[in-house]
Amino acid sequence: MTFKDFGFDERLLEGIEATGYETATPVQEQVIPHILAGKDIIASAQTGTGKTAAFLLPIVHKIISAPNHDHINALIIVPTRELAIQIAENLEGLSYFTPISSIAVYGGGSGGTFVQERQALSAGADIVICTPGRLIGHLAMGYVKLKQLDYLVLDEADRMLDMGFNEDIMKIISYLPADRQTLLFSATMPHKIRELARKILRQPVEVNISLSKPPERIKQEAFVIYDSQKPALIKHILQQKEFKSVIIFCSKKNNVKQLARELKKAGFSAEEIHSDLEQNVREQVLSAFINGRVKILVATDILSRGIHIDNIDLVINYDVPNDGEDYVHRIGRTARAENEGTAYTLINEKEQNKFAAIEKLLGHAVMKTPVPSGLGETPAYQPRTFKADNRRFSNKRNYKP
Repeated sequence: MTFKDFGFDERLLEGIEATGYETATPVQEQVIPHILAGKDIIASAQTGTGKTAAFLLPIVHKIISAPNHDHINALIIVPTRELAIQIAENLEGLSYFTPISSIAVYGGGSGGTFVQERQALSAGADIVICTPGRLIGHLAMGYVKLKQLDYLVLDEADRMLDMGFNEDIMKIISYLPADRQTLLFSATMPHKIRELARKILRQPVEVNISLSKPPERIKQEAFVIYDSQKPALIKHILQQKEFKSVIIFCSKKNNVKQLARELKKAGFSAEEIHSDLEQNVREQVLSAFINGRVKILVATDILSRGIHIDNIDLVINYDVPNDGEDYVHRIGRTARAENEGTAYTLINEKEQNKFAAIEKLLGHAVMKTPVPSGLGETPAYQPRTFKADNRRFSNKRNYKP
């Protein structure tokens, strides 16, 4: 299912395409239509299943489709500053071509940060992503106006309750209008989450999504490498043995085009497939690949779902996928029909945290294979917790740090 199938505003679709998303994950397919229909949601979904976009996209669409959005329209409450920053950055990319304004509100910043937050909250940013304690600090000062709020999202609700935020959440909700749409996402559904849902949701739709695991027949390895070394490593891998069929996934169309050119120039039987190609051209390329006339297909995630080819023996992630769901779908193109397969992922220094999150969802580390010595030195694999930088919030209208 593509994002066009949801009927999103063209400006939002432009942001989705620029971000690299092409097909919806299962949680997005199940949740987005209910949100667009105005239903409350209680969803069991882990980070990495695509749930962030599942609530951001329909909320952005509904806000920009409304005749008036000069107030705080949506409030997204999360347990940690790291998650607030992550959601704010996802929102910045997805809403880039829309008039949506947003702010991430969390503790630990300077006094100047608090002033910036107060300015945005007073003027009415469209979407506020916040940690409970920090928002309560602003609410106590009387300038945050939430009586026109349309959407409330509680993300990682089980974690917030485990951290003791239940009273803070209920205090924030006391400032909100009763006539709103509420979306609750939680990795688990213990009794206390059910009790919270009973208090704040109205006839909710329940959705349960778990991250599928890749078949054990897939041999998974990763290479920690600089971007400039990736094309040479790809060529080295392809020269080591005769592969029947290879798919190389890239997150960006420009990478697809450039890598396909380099492989053709080096004499490999390679073609590219991405959304810039006309549908009939895509079909011709895919047919040539299925029939064995083309051995290597360089593609965006447009090919990660919905194709069923049984003889793909190697999948390479040229870029680390956006989340665990994308990773599973990409590498799942190999080892089909009881065959065995191999999946390699190339990790640059900026993608290490993303890949570590995927490993956490998989429940095991993926073996890091040394690159050939001729490629030179490579970065160490040292993923760490994301730290805040100067990008506190995004806004296309009024709020500049």
